[in-house]
Amino acid sequence: LIRWSLYNPGAKFLDPVTYNAVVTSHALVMIFFFAMPVMIGGFGNWLIPLMLQVADMQFPRLNAFSFWVLPGSLYLMLMSNIVENGVGAGWTIYPPLSTYSYHGVCMDLAILSLHLAGISSIFSSINFMVTISNMRSVGGHLLALFPWSIKVTSFLLLTTLPVLAGGLTMLLTDRHFNTSF
Repeated sequence: LIRWSLYNPGAKFLDPVTYNAVVTSHALVMIFFFAMPVMIGGFGNWLIPLMLQVADMQFPRLNAFSFWVLPGSLYLMLMSNIVENGVGAGWTIYPPLSTYSYHGVCMDLAILSLHLAGISSIFSSINFMVTISNMRSVGGHLLALFPWSIKVTSFLLLTTLPVLAGGLTMLLTDRHFNTSF
């Protein structure tokens, strides 16, 4: 839809509000529901136990919890696109466009969805870091490049996702309690 709208400039295939909603939903779904869970979580859960020569991750129930939080989070994200006109605040959820005067319930659903996706990624990151640190094979002091990349990415996710959650919480208080973060 984005490419089709940009193919012929001046054509009114999508109105500006719908175009912004499509761009926002595309970006949020690709970042929080493909790049982080599939590329890091999916391949990590498949390849880390194989490369460390262990049967499973360190905390399999935490692993299952972080997986099963994602469908609910994705459902909330998809519902935020159906309710009202959708979230058209950009992939950064730019604060002037994400205020209550522009978006209502759809923005609240998107914020809740991003909170849940962040919780899922935080738990997965903890599981990856603990698994890679504690479950090395006895003779394997050197790790392959992929476990190192997952460990570094998990560390980066653990340092950035709480900041994102704090920003989303401040945005919620701006929207509902008239604060001015």
